[in-house]
Parts: sequence; C-alpha cells; structure tokens
Amino acid sequence: MEKTFTLFLSTSPYSYENTYTAVKIAESALNKGHAVNLIASGDGVYCFLKKQKAKGITNAEEKFSELIQKGLKVYL
Repeated sequence: MEKTFTLFLSTSPYSYENTYTAVKIAESALNKGHAVNLIASGDGVYCFLKKQKAKGITNAEEKFSELIQKGLKVYL
C-alpha cells in the first residue's frame, strides 16, 4: 500500500544535518514506492539555491533535483 510522507524543512542547509536527513528519508520512501512531499520554509528554502552546500551533501540543489525526477513534490 502506498503511503504519503510529508517532510517540513525549515533550517539552513549549512548549519544543521536536517537537509541530509530530509534527502535520505525522501530517497528511501521514493525507492519503496511511496509518495513524498517536501515543504521548505524560512531558511530551508536556501537548500534549493544552485550549488548550495549542505552538511553531508556536496550539492543539495542537485540532489533534490534528482529526487524531483523520481517523484518528490516540493513546495517553497
């Protein structure tokens, strides 16, 4: 049975590992066939700037782009 996960990201990509955690949860859920929504608010919006570095991720924007192609829905 497909489930829908909704993640809320509101912290900056370079100060906390929350961006990395959101990427890994979204990636895992999508790989298992679930629907994933990600809401970015406040400093979380910075994760989608070009070439944005995040703790644990060299290029957050590129990683989220890959997940969007797999079905991630992003709301800024």
